[in-house]
Amino acid sequence: MRTRAAIMFEANTPLVVEEIELLPPGPGEARVRIEAAGVCHSDLHWMLGHAGTPLPVVLGHEGCGVVEEVGAGVTSVQPGQRCVFILRPNCGRCEYCTVGRPMLCNGRTNPDGTLFDGTTRIRRLNGDIVYHYGRISCFAEHAILPEEQLLPTGDGIAPDRAALVGCAVITGFGAVMNTAKIEVGSDVAVIGCGGIGLNVIAAAHMLGARRLIAVDIDERHLRFAREFGATDAIDARSGDVVAAIRAASDGQGPHYAFDAYGSPRTMEQAFACVRAGGTAVQIGLAPEGAVGSISPFDLALSEKTLKGSFMGSSRPRVDMPRLLDLYRLGRLDLDRLVTRTYALDEINEAYDDLQRGVLARGVITMGG
Repeated sequence: MRTRAAIMFEANTPLVVEEIELLPPGPGEARVRIEAAGVCHSDLHWMLGHAGTPLPVVLGHEGCGVVEEVGAGVTSVQPGQRCVFILRPNCGRCEYCTVGRPMLCNGRTNPDGTLFDGTTRIRRLNGDIVYHYGRISCFAEHAILPEEQLLPTGDGIAPDRAALVGCAVITGFGAVMNTAKIEVGSDVAVIGCGGIGLNVIAAAHMLGARRLIAVDIDERHLRFAREFGATDAIDARSGDVVAAIRAASDGQGPHYAFDAYGSPRTMEQAFACVRAGGTAVQIGLAPEGAVGSISPFDLALSEKTLKGSFMGSSRPRVDMPRLLDLYRLGRLDLDRLVTRTYALDEINEAYDDLQRGVLARGVITMGG
């Protein structure tokens, strides 16, 4: 079938929206009509050349859509179902899946840029191959996905809200619930208050943090963070960030600090600011190859912990339905996270806005 997609031909150049040919789904796959795709900073890393991927490629990993057609052997989804997308496939059989850490699944391998059979379903109209991103590629009006990366949402959630659960929400909430496992009454610092950082703040607030210290270089982000539960706001441009965070937490530093921005400097700040015995959690992605510095001497004496968190250390088929239900119950605020929607033809404007510091999350909505 013919549809449209935003194609990245090379780094540091605008995406090109053009008509493509989408081949039918193969065994274990489904064709999905994309309804919404989040404007996520992770895709920007590839656009800026911070990480490599086969080109040309259709990016986009945070999304939601309706199944239109299924391939042979598909049993878990059917045409007409709205699904949110799961970034990391879970084989269910490897060591990590069986011990409840499916985000580290190593039982599914395939070459970069293809589906599991090593081929692509995307073609330009001249016949040239276009690669997939994470087997999702939802910066398009239609996509082919493996069924194991499709999670039915149920009823009552608009697609531009549901899409966010696939990355920003599960990453932020999961980092708090699963990676850090914060205790009630803890002090928490969050460095970087974009879409993911706001979800860290919301999760820590929901789980009973005492002080919630938001850190950012944009006053608009800091004001917004207070709406999501932050008790303190620190402008990272105003002086010694580590000292300011410690001062906001009885002088000792928070029990937990989350780097939701992603750079060597912010990682170092998160680790330095937590109190002895505290935990720093790295969520944000720095450019591939970037290196931060931690003192082994201080690490040993302070008994601090530095942990990574990929997609919130989540169990997608357990955690994501719970988050969707919390939204239905009015206890999880997805509505304020969506600060602007864009048409597919406006995708470059959306990413320009992201780099200018748009609040929370922009969303591409297909059809306008």
